[in-house]
Amino acid sequence: MSIVIARVETATPALAAFLDAHHADMADTAPAESRHALPFDRLLVPGVRLFASFDDGRPVATGALAALDDEHEELKSMRTDPDVRGKGLGRAMLAFLIADATARGIRRISLETGSMEFFLPARTLYAGAGFVECPPFGSYRPDPLSTFMTLALPAASVASEVRTG
Repeated sequence: MSIVIARVETATPALAAFLDAHHADMADTAPAESRHALPFDRLLVPGVRLFASFDDGRPVATGALAALDDEHEELKSMRTDPDVRGKGLGRAMLAFLIADATARGIRRISLETGSMEFFLPARTLYAGAGFVECPPFGSYRPDPLSTFMTLALPAASVASEVRTG
């Protein structure tokens, strides 16, 4: 498996289908008002940086950073293809996104994920990367079906560089 992480700036049918599957995976986890995944077209707007991992041209993982302000971004659309979960692709994508944000001078990344058992692997991944629970941020309101997490980032160093493909 040869994985490449690349910035996505235009829609492709394969990536649209991959992210549609992300929404389908979550459809039964909570009512619509408690599901906050962005539709594909909203991941391709200014202020959002969408990335995907590809294996031989097939999307196998995604992640995005959406600007909340000049120093705070929200992690969005983290997904790994169920057929390749457990191989470190989610950890690699998360590390890539953290490095990208740090290199650009972002000081904090926050996220919303579900509080249900279905989302335990995601919460474990984020906690393992240093994210801690926090109150709702941005336009979010308290919701018992949501868990909010945040990560303070170090100041970017002059030597740090992220390749975005």
